[in-house]
Amino acid sequence: MTAAARAAEQAARTSYGRLVSILAARTRDIAAAEDALAEAFANALASWPVSGVPRNPEAWLITAARHRLLNEWRAGALRDRATDEVERRQEERRIVEEFPDERLKLLFVCAHPAIEASVRPALMLQTVLGLDAARIASAFAVRPSAMSQRLVRAKAKIRDARIPFAVPGDEDWPDRLQDVLDAIYAAYGVGWDALAGTDADLQGLAEEAIDLGRLVVGLLPAEPEPKGLLALMLFCEARRTARFDDGGFFVPLHEQDASRWNRILIIEAESLLEEASRHRRFGLYQCEAAIQSVHVQRPITGTVNHEALELLYRLRVAASPSLGALVAQAGARLHAGKAVEALADLDAIASPERDRYQPYWVTRWACLKALGRLPEAEAALSVAIGLSEQPAVRAYLLRAQAGEA
Repeated sequence: MTAAARAAEQAARTSYGRLVSILAARTRDIAAAEDALAEAFANALASWPVSGVPRNPEAWLITAARHRLLNEWRAGALRDRATDEVERRQEERRIVEEFPDERLKLLFVCAHPAIEASVRPALMLQTVLGLDAARIASAFAVRPSAMSQRLVRAKAKIRDARIPFAVPGDEDWPDRLQDVLDAIYAAYGVGWDALAGTDADLQGLAEEAIDLGRLVVGLLPAEPEPKGLLALMLFCEARRTARFDDGGFFVPLHEQDASRWNRILIIEAESLLEEASRHRRFGLYQCEAAIQSVHVQRPITGTVNHEALELLYRLRVAASPSLGALVAQAGARLHAGKAVEALADLDAIASPERDRYQPYWVTRWACLKALGRLPEAEAALSVAIGLSEQPAVRAYLLRAQAGEA
């Protein structure tokens, strides 16, 4: 890879969301901002090998993209959507003063109530973090074509409805906050999967999601759910190195060597969870973090408190019976020695996305294997292998199929 290509890749990885935010704040047209930035990157790859990489690649890209937008505005394509210059400058100054990070600002813009609720987190992932529709669809367990259509409609809505790039008022925080937290956690999930070898270029997403989580906690110190989300991500991050053995093979949570967990991150996560609990407001991320807290007690107590896990999962499912939560609840019952109940839970899941959800088939395989229904277990395992996108997880399941794990 040439120096120019490396510089462009680095700028795309670290500054994409910030650059789109700056451009879209002027036009309120996210799609136009993305198109302009894409052309700027193309121009950079053509000119930087000849002229050399500029001292500030991001400034070069934003200037080139603004020239493209200005040309379109002069041609009339954006004129009807241009805002008054004085008002725009005042709004930009106010937003910069209140928001510590451009990415965070754009996250809250994408959470506007005029945008369809189901697509807001996905829109944030694409606009702020630059993920493609297929990757986002996988994170939310929906079809890529459907996700792509939702994203196009959402961007058109922001443009046509002239949704302002403005800081939400106090009364708007609760509704927008949940969508922002969902997007941050989805980004962490993509980065977490990448740590298993899916895509090295996406591994930085986990770190970026944690960074955004810290920003939201700092922005809203009186809100418990950001603390719950950050605690959840830190609990997971603490186990990063334990996810693989010395041979590089994937290790499930219940088989991990707890001595390899990062105690510093665990202590920070426990502190955040305790702070969140003082607000006495239940939240899904606090519940998820509490589940992780139970797991990290294993090296202290020598066992897993399955009764506590089942209770927490019942609360989690009662609050939001998502496909992932339902499968996780079945998994908790399986590890508590209740394979019959766990399989019944799986059979009762009616989600249309169930049969394409890899964790469902892994859990089903484990349940059937525990019940001695081996031919059915083998069939479920084969489906799980076929749906596995993470190379390390796929390798683990293949070893299980061969009787090596």
